[in-house]
Amino acid sequence: MSLVSVYNEWDPLEEIIVGTMAGARMPIADRSLLATEYPDVDDPREIPTGPYPGHVVEQTEAELEELVDLLRGLGVTVRRPGGRDHEAVVSTQDWSADGFYDYCPRDGFLAVGNALIESPMVLRPRFFEGFAYKDLFLEYLESGTRWLSAPKPRLADDMYEPTAPEGKRLQNREPAFDAANVLRFGTDLLYQVSDSGNLLGARWLQAALGDRYTVHACEGLYASTHIDSTLVPLRPGLVLVNPARVNDTNFPEFLQGWDRIVCPELVDMGYVGDHPKSSIWIGMNFLVVAPGKAIVDRRQTGLVRELERHRVEVIPAQLTHSRTLGGGFHCVTLDVRRKGDLATYR
Repeated sequence: MSLVSVYNEWDPLEEIIVGTMAGARMPIADRSLLATEYPDVDDPREIPTGPYPGHVVEQTEAELEELVDLLRGLGVTVRRPGGRDHEAVVSTQDWSADGFYDYCPRDGFLAVGNALIESPMVLRPRFFEGFAYKDLFLEYLESGTRWLSAPKPRLADDMYEPTAPEGKRLQNREPAFDAANVLRFGTDLLYQVSDSGNLLGARWLQAALGDRYTVHACEGLYASTHIDSTLVPLRPGLVLVNPARVNDTNFPEFLQGWDRIVCPELVDMGYVGDHPKSSIWIGMNFLVVAPGKAIVDRRQTGLVRELERHRVEVIPAQLTHSRTLGGGFHCVTLDVRRKGDLATYR
């Protein structure tokens, strides 16, 4: 039986992959990075490159280990990626880039049913990120998992327009999307069209999954990058929404019958360096481990109170440098098995 089986974002968690900070570094700025991560920076020389500060790496790795222990204490099987040399420069016919990190497995991979999908990621420095998970994915394949990889995008210069308005910087020339643009609601998948996922990416995903699922390509929801600090499903019929991004006009139509919790003001957890990789809304980036039960950053006291008011059980934890690194508890994990069956929740 396939070790991979996931149909939504909230069923009881059974197996998960937790990322690593081993070898993490800030990649050399190129056109893909400027368009997606640093569109407001005029001079690429202002963008930091090289290894992350040692104290950031050490503290974050220790906190990831604490997360692993917490999850195992909940009875969850936890897997970790292997190491890679992120200093190595790789080249295609169009570009060269060094590496990034394996901190956020959510960004590049998506489990839907018994399928494990490698997405055609938007950033050139993440082009070969799947190599860190190869041994794990082979094990999943041998268990009966459908291991799919989207066509590798060319990511030539004309794929990006760094000076365009937000939401228009990634062109629609070939399928390209980060897996973190997608949320699973049983037979319905929300796909955020943005600077980290284009319409052709949504079309490819629909073709790969077939008629059993409906991929809803949502435009005008959040134009920059990933969806998991904009909408957070908590249990069937209840979703947390980001009030700075979500309103009555752009709320996904297939979720209109769901109750909404409006996220309260979040605590700014700060960052190291001059350019954070995430906004304060990274505080919404938490991991649901069962219906109405979630691992949430303990510093977000207002959010914790609001969740508990709606009968959501909160397990406190901490990722001190989530704004510096661009990843909270949802980003740094990839759920590959949850206990439950496919259903429709409209």
